[in-house]
This record gives sequence, C-alpha cells and structure tokens, in this order.
Amino acid sequence: MAKDKSLTNLAKRKKLSSDVTVHVEETMETKVKKKKKKMEVEEAPVQIPDVKITTSDRKQKKRQKTKQTETHELEGEEDLSPEETRVLERKMKKILKKEEKKKLKTEGETLEKAEASGPIAPQQALDYLTCWAENRTEWKFQKTRQTWLLQHMFDFVQVPDEKFSILLQYLEGLRGGSKDTTVKKALVLVEESGQAPEDRDVQQRAHRAREVIQLLS
Repeated sequence: MAKDKSLTNLAKRKKLSSDVTVHVEETMETKVKKKKKKMEVEEAPVQIPDVKITTSDRKQKKRQKTKQTETHELEGEEDLSPEETRVLERKMKKILKKEEKKKLKTEGETLEKAEASGPIAPQQALDYLTCWAENRTEWKFQKTRQTWLLQHMFDFVQVPDEKFSILLQYLEGLRGGSKDTTVKKALVLVEESGQAPEDRDVQQRAHRAREVIQLLS
C-alpha cells in the first residue's frame, strides 16, 4: 500500500514537472515571438506620405508673402513722423513737376517739327508772308516760316506767282548768310537752265532765280 502511494506521488511529480516545462517553453516561445515582432517594427522604414504641391498651393503661398510685404511697407509708412511725411510729399511733387515739364517740352518740340514738315506748313508760311505785307503791326518774325519760303521760293506750285511778288519785297531785307545762300542757289538754277532749254519747269525756276539775283546783288 505504501509502495502504491509512492508510485502515485512520483507520477504526480513527473506530470507536474512536465506541465511546468511545457508552460516555460510556451512562455519563452511567446516572448521570442514578441521580441522578433518588435524588432521587425523598429527596423521597418518609416514611410513618408507623398505631398504634392499644387499650383493653388503656390499661389496661396505667394499671396501670403505679398500680404506680408505690404504689411511691412505699411508699417514702415506708419513709422514716419508728420514732418518726414511732409518732406516726402514735397519731394514727390518736385519729381512730378519735373516730369510734367519734360513731357510738355517734348510735345512742344514734336509739334514744331510737325508744323515745319507737315501738310499745313506751306499754308502757314504763305499766311506769314501775307501778314507781313498786309498787317505789319501784328506780324512777328518766325525763322521756321522764313526758312520754308527760302527753300521753296523757286517752286511755282508751292509759291504761286502772286505770292512770289510779295516774297521779292520781303527779300529786300534779307541779310547775312541767308542772303548769300539764296544767291548761290539762284545762280545754280540759272546754270541748269542752259542745259535744259526745252524744259518748261526748269526755265520757270530760272526766271525766278534771275529776279532774285538782280534784287540781292
């Protein structure tokens, strides 16, 4: 009887030892698996999500930057004292005034050139000559008008005969370089007429040239 109890206790101890061994092995295996899993998670590369910058995002950032710049500029203007603001305004007025004068000067020069070379130049020159003959009190010397008359005086189309007779009277007061240049031009026209005796236009210009030479010589 005592022997049977001893065998039974031995069997129980073996079974208990076996159960403990199995439990220990299972526990160790579980720990190893957890450790491996943890290592895999740590070693796995961190995936950074792709961030696409769209055109709208760029525009929004640009607008924000512009607003910041404008804010800084406004803050800078607010920092100006009343005296500094007045000085700045005076400087701006001077600059604008200079630009306006420059613009007016440029427009005036352009207008003078247009009058001298445009289609109204002949009529203005002839009116100038008429005013000299008929209304001397209101007449004023104008270099541009005189130059045009001296350049076209031998052209019977530009200067009709009735105006040419007035021009001869006007030329009596011609002096200096203008007089010498006019005489030389007239002499050239007379010489050319000898080479083209049948050309009516050349002969008409030469006829006027002879009158001018006789007047100014």
